[in-house]
Amino acid sequence: MLKVCEIFTSIQGESTLAGSPCAFVRLSGCNLECVWCDTAYSRQESGMEMSVGQILQEVSKSHVKLAEITGGEPLLQPDTVTLCEELQRNGYCVMVETNGTQDISVIPANIRRIVDVKCPGSGAAESFLLDNIDQLKKTDEVKFVISSFNDAVWAENFCIEHNLTSRCPVIFSPVINIMPPYLLAEWLVKSGLEARLGLQLHKVIWGERRGV
Repeated sequence: MLKVCEIFTSIQGESTLAGSPCAFVRLSGCNLECVWCDTAYSRQESGMEMSVGQILQEVSKSHVKLAEITGGEPLLQPDTVTLCEELQRNGYCVMVETNGTQDISVIPANIRRIVDVKCPGSGAAESFLLDNIDQLKKTDEVKFVISSFNDAVWAENFCIEHNLTSRCPVIFSPVINIMPPYLLAEWLVKSGLEARLGLQLHKVIWGERRGV
């Protein structure tokens, strides 16, 4: 059983697959309280108990074959692994977005893992599980949410120290209401870092709405 906050179909907004139609399974519960969190409701609400079969049935209504499990923090719930396996067995391309505090090696092979590294501006910069770095594959992605130039420099140094850009794609995503995207874009161009700018495309389209 899993505690589910919401299931909905939208487009991928934040990964290298941005723009692709996607079915989202947002699980409840998180072990962090990031300052800029835009899905605090997933941490605050207890969620609805659903079996893996019930979730699969709901996801199948979307008629798309890309599915993302997100949160909250999905790896706090052991049955997330079973859900990954069953989605994959049913022909879905599966993505899991995790806050980087949990062991990502439990996620089955061929699942695309989007691993957040929390910057100082989040209030949770010491939370990342460094052992996850050695688990990264070319099909994974690492994301930094940037709320200041201090965050950007910190993330750049983290990338260099751990040779991240040679391991997998790296995304710098601005907190738009704090860090204007054009400023981060200009900084990224000047930095020479082999990372890409990631905008929350769903917010560009629909604004601050839940379930998109």
